[in-house]
This record gives sequence, C-alpha cells and structure tokens, in this order.
Amino acid sequence: MRRRSEALAVALLRRGVGAERVCVVALDRGADPVVATLGVLRAGAAFLVVDVDLPDRRLAALARGADVVITSRTLAPRLAALGLPGPAVLIDEATAGTPAMKPPAGTPAMKPPAGTPAIELPAGTPAIELPAGVPPRSLAYVGHTSGSTGTPNAVLIEHRWLHPYLRGIVRDYRLGPDTVALQLAPPGFDAALRDTFAPLLAGGRLVVLPRSTLLRPAEFFAALAEHGVNTMLSVTPSFLSFLAAQDGAADWLRGLRLVATTGEPIRPFLAAGGRRLVPGRLVNQYGPTECTMTTTRFDVPERPDTTVDLIGVPIEGAAVRLLGTDLEPVPAGAVGELCIAGPGVGRGYAGRPALTAQRFVPDAAGPPGARLYRTGDLARLRPDGNLEYLGRRDRQIKIRGYRVDPGEVEGALLAHPAVTGAAITAATDAQARIHLVAHLTGDLGGVADAALRAYLAQTLPPHMIPRRFARLNRFPTTRTGKVDRLALAGSPAPLPDPEGTAR
Repeated sequence: MRRRSEALAVALLRRGVGAERVCVVALDRGADPVVATLGVLRAGAAFLVVDVDLPDRRLAALARGADVVITSRTLAPRLAALGLPGPAVLIDEATAGTPAMKPPAGTPAMKPPAGTPAIELPAGTPAIELPAGVPPRSLAYVGHTSGSTGTPNAVLIEHRWLHPYLRGIVRDYRLGPDTVALQLAPPGFDAALRDTFAPLLAGGRLVVLPRSTLLRPAEFFAALAEHGVNTMLSVTPSFLSFLAAQDGAADWLRGLRLVATTGEPIRPFLAAGGRRLVPGRLVNQYGPTECTMTTTRFDVPERPDTTVDLIGVPIEGAAVRLLGTDLEPVPAGAVGELCIAGPGVGRGYAGRPALTAQRFVPDAAGPPGARLYRTGDLARLRPDGNLEYLGRRDRQIKIRGYRVDPGEVEGALLAHPAVTGAAITAATDAQARIHLVAHLTGDLGGVADAALRAYLAQTLPPHMIPRRFARLNRFPTTRTGKVDRLALAGSPAPLPDPEGTAR
C-alpha cells in the first residue's frame, strides 16, 4: 500500500499537483480508493472522494472545480463524458511500478516481498522528491453537504486537525495491530475517512466489502466471521437496527468489541433494545462535515436512558458552546444552538463566501482570529455534563446519516414539467426510521410514483428520494401565506397515486 501510494504521489507531482490542488477520487470500492487518498496526501494535495454509483449529473456537480481526476481505465470514459478535468490519472498505470523518488531523510528502507520483479525506468527519468510535510493550514480534503440552492455545498477541511484527530481516535478507542475494522461509510461521506485511516494508523487491518454484501445480511454476517471483524468505527443506528432485525444477529455480532455510531440520533436503536446486541463498547459520535468528522462522543452504558439522545462530551481538542440567537451563552441547562470551536473547524464553503460568513462566525471566547461553526443543531447541557441533542433549528433532515436540505429535493421535483408546487417533510415509520415525504401540486393525474422516483434518480442520490408522494389540490398555508409545513406533516390521506394505491 505504501509503495503504491507513493508511486501515485510521484505521478501526481509530475502532473503539477501540489498544495491547494484538489484531486477527485472516483473509484469502485476496494483497496484502490485507500491507495488514492493516501497518494494525494503524500503529494501534499487535497482529495475529494465521490461515489461512482451516483447519477451522472450529481457526480459531475460534486466534482466541479477539481484539478485532476484519479480513476480506473473502466470508469475514465464515463467521467470524461461528464466534463471532468482530464486526462485522468489511471491508478493501475500510475502505481504499476515504483518510480525513481527521493523519500524524506530518515524514511526506513522498504524491502519488497521475495519474488517481486525489478522495475525498469526509462533512461533519463528524473527523480521526484516527495514533500516531507505539508503546512497545517493547507487543504486536506473536500466534503459535501446538501444545499438549499439545489447544488451541494463543498466543505473545505485543512490538514491541521486531521492527524491529531486520528491519533486521538486510535488512543481513545484503543486501536492496535489486532484491530480488524470494517469500512462501512459510503464513499464521499467524511466518516469513511475515520473508517479508513484510523485502523491503518494503528497498524491494524481494514476490511472493505462489496456494496452488495452490505445489503445481504447472511453474506454480511458470514464476512464478519470470515475476516474476524471486531471493530466498526462509522455505522449508522439505522443500519444497526437493520442488522438487529435479522435472525441470529446477537450471535453474529458477539465478536464486536467496539461499535461507534454516527450520522443520526441513536435513541430509536436503543429504545428498541439494541444495546443488548452489542456486548462490547458502544460509542455514539456527533460531528458535522464542517468540523473534521467528530466533535463529541458518548459511551453508551449497558442500561442506557432511552428517553433522550445523548451525544456526550467534546473530544480532546474540541470545544462546544451553547449559544442563543444573539450568539451569547445560554444559562446552564437551557436550550441553545450547538456551536463548535477548536482546530477541527473547517475553512468554509468553496465559492460560497456569504454562506461561509453566516455559518463560520468569530469566536468571542477564543484567541484572536478563532472562529465558531454554527451547526444549526439544538442541545442542552445536562447536570451530569453530557450534551443532549434536541434536533435541528433549520429545516435540514437527517436520513441514514446524511444531512438533507429539503430545498434541494423540492428544486429537483419542481424541474418536472407536471409539478407546480413541492414541499418536503419528514416522517417516521414503525421502526423509528426517518424518511422523506413529497407533497406535490400540479397536473399529476397520469404521473405514477415510480415515474417520479425514476425522474429524481437522474439527479439525486437514493437517500434524497422521497419514499412517499402526496398529491394535493393546494397547499395549506399559515396566516402569513407561507406553506404550512406542520399541517402537511400531519395531513390526512393524500390523493391516490395513478398506479391505484394511495401514497
């Protein structure tokens, strides 16, 4: 892995890639994305991982503005057709051999396995010196969140907190050479970085399963046993609930000594008795994409309080402030907006200075130049010192760990020629899983739900596609004339789907 990542770094440097340059990593699940992200960092550049299973237009929107694409020979034609920067760096070709390079002073010699063929380089190939380090404030990676304008927001995260954060994870979760961690988080989700880098930093083993295996319980449990998986660093409570509903789940999960949840409230899983299925350590993590993965964590006891959502205390190096609308601290025990301070706070949103100024604000309690990130989440501090999560202040909705801005889904629906009005609300099913409901007006008499889903699938990822569609003659409104979303959320049965089933 080290030889391949350094070979890729050399290939990138030869292309002029360096600090503040963004490399799109567009690869199928497996070892290659790990090699690619490490290679980008080794070159001193920044990576942007995209899920190649996304619709073309969504993938192109995520990769917009990048400097170079790292992909495979199979995927390269598709990416070129989307207008991504080219020619792409093909990972198999870039890492086929070990180029001439000068490692930093003090780098231990690497001995290839017995029988490794010698690499012959063309005469006159210049040596490339890999950077010995990167400035702390240089760009490390780009993440994305849902945007109300209909375009994803690109979040810029710097190097300064990435390594200390991962070292803290290794220490606090007691990871080591005997760690066998399962890579669960989807590509492009910042939790995938914790999944990937923390076990490797500890000298442990990383298991990456095909996407299809993750959705087939029997295959999934068999893979856990086959590989001896004992650690999950980024799993949503929804996925844990899915596993818990399978026959024999307790037996299959018995070998897990650490499970760390992320992305959504854990209370529904605990309320359903899920804690008993995790005999080892269960940690609930909280942290927005804008703040380097994790800000707080809560060690779930064997007999948890299932009436509240606890997100625990700040991790070492992070700070949390509960502020009112005037950005002044709220009284002890009062509800406030959860604001994050410390070196994990990101740089801001690419190309969105107004939004950056709105969400990343001066930290009056910090050193000169320090900033706070306003999460939009509400919380309060309990007497025992733990933070209690109370939901969103704005309209954003958490679906399977993803933050979804309803405005982005509404915009996609309004692009349909038969839709004249769209409003998105959230609903909860019998298993306490959150899903989206689309309330629509327009000439929809001949448009079936399946057709609407297929239309949205051209531009939106699966987690942003509503499960239900409600057809209305008109929207209820508030006294000020705005769409009454509370009334929509509790509205009676909608008009029927043309397929014949009320939705």
